Amino acid sequence: MDSSSVAPVPELAPIAEFDKTPPTPPHDELPMDDLPPPPSAPVLPDDEKKSEQRNYEEEGEWGCGSWFEYALVVTLASVLLVGSLALTLFWVLYYREGFSWNENPKLQFNLHPVLMVAGFITFSGFSILLYRICRCCRRLYVKLFHTIFHALAVPCVVVGFLAVLDSHNLATPPIPNFYSLHSWLGFITMGLFAIQFVVGFFSFLVLLCCDSATASFRAALVPIHAAFGLTTLMLAIATCLTGLTEKAVFTLGDKYPNLPEEGIVINALGVSLIAIGIVVTVAVRRASRQRCPRVRTDPSAS
Repeated sequence: MDSSSVAPVPELAPIAEFDKTPPTPPHDELPMDDLPPPPSAPVLPDDEKKSEQRNYEEEGEWGCGSWFEYALVVTLASVLLVGSLALTLFWVLYYREGFSWNENPKLQFNLHPVLMVAGFITFSGFSILLYRICRCCRRLYVKLFHTIFHALAVPCVVVGFLAVLDSHNLATPPIPNFYSLHSWLGFITMGLFAIQFVVGFFSFLVLLCCDSATASFRAALVPIHAAFGLTTLMLAIATCLTGLTEKAVFTLGDKYPNLPEEGIVINALGVSLIAIGIVVTVAVRRASRQRCPRVRTDPSAS
């Protein structure tokens, strides 16, 4: 065969340098199933955003508005609780001639309004208000002070009840007992107060010796105890209002419609008692939703 009849071999292109990077497929052929989705911030409605902001404020530090509301409620409630007792003392000492015991049943009766306001309103009101004032303290200390204030109310209520019984029985002629709406409300209030004190003492103090075994029972009892505590305070205020009206009608008689000075004092005392019921209720309800920040170092503190 003639060498001139063979086709020439085409010259090959020079071999490029070896590229270690694998070829990239076109953009539209990327396997998207194996890639994580891009991060995106969830879009919350305005109501949920406000709710999250409120929860953060409740769990974190208070703002200026919360501290102002806290100081206002605590100061106003404290002034009303102490002022109602001071106004009762002024009324009895200035217009009702002071105190006595069995030798003067008329003056012995004056112990009744003072001691009942001191026990059922002032001491019991401060014991309830402690859960608003001491939000940053350990719960055990709050429970102890709560029990101490209720314990101070017990002798006031007992002596005040005995004073009104003696003053009625030793009067000339004797005054009937337990016939008025005031006395009926007083019985109900004293009964609820005694039940609250006994149940609270054994449930929240005595049962702490076996904390782990009784934790669920005490947690379930807390809202019931709190509800009946406020109910007892409201009943005590209603009892005081009916007693003040009864005393004003019996002692002032026809002069009461003309609103003498003593009548003004009695009415002012009644209005202050109503204000106590409103302010203490608002303080306790606000305290159940708004907590002061605290650092828990002991698991048994709560």
